Amino acid sequence: MADLGESAPIIIIRKKKGGHGGHHGGAWKVAYADFVTALMALFIVLWLVNTNQEVRMAVSGYFKDPSGKIRVSSAGPPPTGATDKIEVKKISMKEIQEKLEQAMKQLPELQKLKDQVQMTVTGEGLRIELLETEKGMFFETGSPRPTKFGEELLTLLAAEIGKLPNHVLIEGHTDSRPYAGPEYSNWELSADRANSARRLMQKTGLHPDQVSEVRGYADQKLRKPENPTDASNRRISLTVQYTDLKITETTMSVHKGEKAEKGEKAEKPDQAEKGKAKEGKH
Repeated sequence: MADLGESAPIIIIRKKKGGHGGHHGGAWKVAYADFVTALMALFIVLWLVNTNQEVRMAVSGYFKDPSGKIRVSSAGPPPTGATDKIEVKKISMKEIQEKLEQAMKQLPELQKLKDQVQMTVTGEGLRIELLETEKGMFFETGSPRPTKFGEELLTLLAAEIGKLPNHVLIEGHTDSRPYAGPEYSNWELSADRANSARRLMQKTGLHPDQVSEVRGYADQKLRKPENPTDASNRRISLTVQYTDLKITETTMSVHKGEKAEKGEKAEKPDQAEKGKAKEGKH
């Protein structure tokens, strides 16, 4: 009998694996693009929610008029919108700056050292910086006590800013030279100078509730980082803030106060019940 293994033909079966349609035909790319777009839109919304009213108005004004042609067009007045409101604020800050500069001309000494007082319009408002000299122009060297000229200038600024409804932010800065005392540093000096300016200005023109914040930065925000020991790094900054920024903060504070009052009222009945329970035990 013949061997079956030798006579039987060898059959080889080859299976071709079918493709996946060229990575699903590229449909996943479209879905991924939609997901990324939606994610970007979500991040933009979250960013807008956490920004102030001024930024929201600016973004809204851009989408209403991306090219900016409406504002410069001579065919009638521009429509009232977010961009126009911001422009009005900038102009009003410039007007405040001009009034303060005119008032400061009453000080003859300032004309000789006018570079020591600088005013710039920033995102927070009008910033007025009193830059120190090596000898100490506005404050005595190493002391939070204002000089005679510093008192005159702060009094003049207080009288003018006190006429405005805007709130004021006061900041104190120092250079990088360490303070001589072991228990008193540039942190204390910067904060004490800012507080000294606040007390003087509230006595001579500012309203009691016109100062929104007092900050002491020591040498953490140098005006000239390339020269940390420069005298101009020692300065007092007064920022006349935009009115709408403070209104928003005030509104939030009022709402928080109302919630706190409601919480206290809700707690009082519980406290009364506990008191009655204690009396019953005694």
